[in-house]
Amino acid sequence: VQLQASGGGSVQAGGSLRLSCAASGRTLSSWIIAWFRQAPGKEREFVSAVTWSGGDTYYADSVKGRFTISRDNAKKTVALQMNSLNPEDTGVYYCASSHYVHPVVAISTEYNSWGQGTQVTVSS
Repeated sequence: VQLQASGGGSVQAGGSLRLSCAASGRTLSSWIIAWFRQAPGKEREFVSAVTWSGGDTYYADSVKGRFTISRDNAKKTVALQMNSLNPEDTGVYYCASSHYVHPVVAISTEYNSWGQGTQVTVSS
């Protein structure tokens, strides 16, 4: 599975951004798509995930109520709508795919394919 992330940018605190992840290739082998982010000097952390089949969604506590993940099965895209952004949301955002059924969604090593990342910068 090949993944292409887009939609990053720079916004002020309180603003919004919408990220998109387009999947191609052997997409039938993908069971779940997740977003992770990595801030400078910090480890990569889980943000959100959605399953292709049932549309089950998962969120990190830090983004619940502010971020919404959705998928379009026909277009094989996953979107992450990010509202009420704050400087702590700054980082490179990566989308990732796992072919495992019921993986531990917040663990990066459960994912087999990764996109190239898109930068999100939130200024105060």
